[in-house]
Amino acid sequence: MKKIVSSLLIVSAFLLTACGSGNTNSSSASSATNSSTEKTSASSDANSGASEQEYTDPSQLKDSYDVIIVGAGGAGMAAAIQAKEAGANPVIFEKMPIAGGNTLKSSGGMNASETKFQKEQGIEDSNDTFFEDTLKGGQETNDRDLLRYFVDHSADAIDWLDNMGITLNNISYSGGASVKRIHRPADGSAVGGYLVDGLIRNVHEREIPLFVNADVTKINETDDKISGVTVSINGEEKEINAKAVVVTTGGFGSNEEMITKYRPDLKGYVSTTSEGSTGDGIKMIEALGGQTVAMDQIQVHPTVVQKDGMLISETVRGEGAILVNQQGKRFFNELETRDKVSAAETELPEHYAYLIFDDALAKRAKQVDFYKEQGVVEEGATIEELAKKIDVPEETLKATLDTWNKAVADKKDEEFGRETAMDYDLTEGPFYAIQIAPGIHHTMGGVKINTETQVINKEDKTIPGLYAAGEVTGGLHGNNRIGGNAVADIIIFGRQAGNQSAGFVKQ
Repeated sequence: MKKIVSSLLIVSAFLLTACGSGNTNSSSASSATNSSTEKTSASSDANSGASEQEYTDPSQLKDSYDVIIVGAGGAGMAAAIQAKEAGANPVIFEKMPIAGGNTLKSSGGMNASETKFQKEQGIEDSNDTFFEDTLKGGQETNDRDLLRYFVDHSADAIDWLDNMGITLNNISYSGGASVKRIHRPADGSAVGGYLVDGLIRNVHEREIPLFVNADVTKINETDDKISGVTVSINGEEKEINAKAVVVTTGGFGSNEEMITKYRPDLKGYVSTTSEGSTGDGIKMIEALGGQTVAMDQIQVHPTVVQKDGMLISETVRGEGAILVNQQGKRFFNELETRDKVSAAETELPEHYAYLIFDDALAKRAKQVDFYKEQGVVEEGATIEELAKKIDVPEETLKATLDTWNKAVADKKDEEFGRETAMDYDLTEGPFYAIQIAPGIHHTMGGVKINTETQVINKEDKTIPGLYAAGEVTGGLHGNNRIGGNAVADIIIFGRQAGNQSAGFVKQ
């Protein structure tokens, strides 16, 4: 196969903080054949993440590959790159018109411990601390074997990305982390577009075929062995053979029927997830007898704009923003775990809150530029002017900010015991506010895997040749995912799935 030309993906990092299910226009794609590639220009409104990429022309589809990867999000592309490096011949099928999946929506960063970048910046961290923070955040329900593998391979994953020109060396706090651990692009922008751009570039450089509008509807078995998939592509349904299949289709945050089935209390909640996150991979694996775990564990994110499901990145709080109620008072530790912050907001009489921050923070958290463009940011030259715009008592909000700034100076939050993200006060006008409330953000339940990413069936045995990684799986995060762990999950276990599937086909 001729070399696939380099990606034309140019995704605004700010655009990717937009969120989607039920609030987006469907993507459209136009294609023109160019040698061995199909140039697909996928366009949609801001909520979908407009982009332009190059994909493999359907005419180049072969009948057989070593490894079939279902889903072209971060986990799928990481698996493909690693499988290729391990000597296998992989292919990626993506049902949507563009690659990236839910990874495109990621606005924070990637957690990792004992990294070279932490060491360069004098940040003391350890794999054990990362393990304990995540275990605490997951209410000690995490699969400890998966978690141990996860933390112990996080620094290596940062190095792996860096060696491919995907450098995450801007480090900050995320909710539930006891130290600075979340790694972001150098300019502090959203990680999603930057990561997807870099992964697609590396997929192309390795001549890995990537087909879009390729909907895998079934994982096939022959004589009780995985034998490939059935895929609908270019108007035709085809059976493609392979010795191993890696499922990286993401979660089910955009499938209201599944959300309601497992969590009826979340019916009607706005969702931040990509429109392709509909649980397809889980259903196909269940059809093969695959076991699922913790399907009722669905994460609600505390900072979501309700009118369109736009996620406001945890980076804003990680850089020092505070949350206030309609009375202008803080009501909780902003950097507690997402489940607890969301619950605190829900308990407010108005069921929403405001993120309050200053211009210095806006300059550090580049995502704010996008939020301004989308019209969700209120601005005031002074804190009193801002209070008027959001109908909050001026004196109360001023007093709240004064108290907070003193807490920052003293490095002690007497009101709510916040201990992280207290490096900067909020004193530089203009001042800003964003009204937020909880929204569905991540499905922590999914198919059961072991540390080799092999899918486990209902008899607690592996399904030979079947692997899964990323949000399609369950167990790693326990009852609550720590912000920054999803990106780490897709890279760490995506790589593992690529390695293991490549090793399996060589047997």
